[in-house]
Amino acid sequence: MSKLGLRSRLFFSHVIVMIVGLVTITVIGKFSSPRFFVVYLDHIEGNVLSIRTLRTELMRGFELAWTRGALWSLVMGATAAGALSYLVSKRIVQPLIQMEEITKKFASGELDERVPDNEIPELNQLASSFNRMAADLKGVEQRRRELVSDLTHELRTPLTVLEGYLEGLADGTIESSPAVYELLSKEASRMRRLVNDLQELSKIEAGYLPIDAQQVDLYPLLNSVVQRFSDQLLTQDNPHIYLDYPPETPLVLADPGRVEQILVNLLSNALRYTTVGSITVHVWHSETQVWIAVIDTGQGISPNDLPHVFDRFWRADRSRNRHSGGTGIGLAISRRLVELQGGTIDVDSELGIGSVFKFSLPLAHMG
Repeated sequence: MSKLGLRSRLFFSHVIVMIVGLVTITVIGKFSSPRFFVVYLDHIEGNVLSIRTLRTELMRGFELAWTRGALWSLVMGATAAGALSYLVSKRIVQPLIQMEEITKKFASGELDERVPDNEIPELNQLASSFNRMAADLKGVEQRRRELVSDLTHELRTPLTVLEGYLEGLADGTIESSPAVYELLSKEASRMRRLVNDLQELSKIEAGYLPIDAQQVDLYPLLNSVVQRFSDQLLTQDNPHIYLDYPPETPLVLADPGRVEQILVNLLSNALRYTTVGSITVHVWHSETQVWIAVIDTGQGISPNDLPHVFDRFWRADRSRNRHSGGTGIGLAISRRLVELQGGTIDVDSELGIGSVFKFSLPLAHMG
């Protein structure tokens, strides 16, 4: 019976229960009914008339009638119970069969099928879970295709540049010079950064990137990052970077290395789009969180683009930003790093005025 399907197992289990019930009723009726009938005859004989001479015939007639009635009861009961068992088994197994068929379609690449609702609560819950899993699989497949498409698009530009210059250097149409080698080096560095960012993003999304959460005083960390960026901006034309950090800011529960990575990504992004003016790292706190905002006076982001700023490979100005060193993955990595530390990240922006990227970190609970 171990090789039978679930429907057959359910049906046979119902049949076995039915047979046990019918046999029990039959056996008990076979031995108890004649005894009760004799008691009834004794009652009639004592109170009404003498039926001693007819006792044997009455008992024989009763047993014959009871046997025929029991036989018909067994036949009709078994037929009705068997039909009902079959229908119930089919009703229970049908959604499972649908899931199996849909799973086969998933294997062939058809990810739009869903299991319909079922009136049985447990099966309906299973169908809902199955449909959620199917939607997740479709989303994963869609993101995989988008990632391959975006990655192909992003790598095509530096590879085309490298190929063109290398062919020109090889056939003599382009003369070698420090400027040419510097350009080739930049394109190679861009591809390396793109590959490194993709590797880190894949680790984050797969859950392989550990977060070492600990109590952190943010001031030394933020001040060090701001100072590092300020030292790189030595001319008057570059924007100025400021740190606005209230001294009463409490400790946070976070990974210092990941917080630094988030801030570096946000500051690099702000510098990329802020040619003049200022960039301010502003810190404040609520009862449960500390907020860190990077406020710039750059070109800003249009309302139509705001919902997409944390998407992989998104750019507000693709033609410009592709040559400025950005990979289009930094903000996506920052969002996932903030979420892994129990915080949230958001952006406000207005064209021609600037942008505000802010993220939160949970407060450290002091014992």
